[in-house]
Amino acid sequence: MSYIHGYDPDTLREQVDLRACKDRLDEIGEQRSLPALLERVWLLKVLGRLEDSLVLSEQSVRVARMAGTRKDLLRARILHASVLQFRGAYAAAEQELTSCAYEAEGKDWNSIAAFAYTHRGKVFYDAGDFVSARADFKRALFLRQESGASDDQLEAALLAIDAADRRRTGASVAS
Repeated sequence: MSYIHGYDPDTLREQVDLRACKDRLDEIGEQRSLPALLERVWLLKVLGRLEDSLVLSEQSVRVARMAGTRKDLLRARILHASVLQFRGAYAAAEQELTSCAYEAEGKDWNSIAAFAYTHRGKVFYDAGDFVSARADFKRALFLRQESGASDDQLEAALLAIDAADRRRTGASVAS
């Protein structure tokens, strides 16, 4: 079940069913498997419980490092960086996402690389660097197309590119 109903066209944040997210968080409880940890991190993040999400995201990176695959570790690191972004720690998030994107691209893991570029684009977007955000969103779109992503994923990438274009144009008009 997808808890995401769309993306805010101005902030690019996920629009979620808060009640369903809370219910799912309760359902997962204290499960410690890596998939459960990652899901709990994301749910806590979208519910605005950033401190809890940060602690759990750090734990999920440790679990992935010890017991997961290299892909699992990249996914956990990307999610951790997205929590850092929500907390406003843009430099740390950008650094982590850059490392993840380059590693995934180097291994031809296009869908993971696209995930990293999308999130790095959102970091740039939140930081007001709309040119870099647009470049990352375009890179993510290309990688998603290469990996045969769903229409929803392609549409989300196009929405992000459009939002960066609008903000970039608005910023240049304001100056």
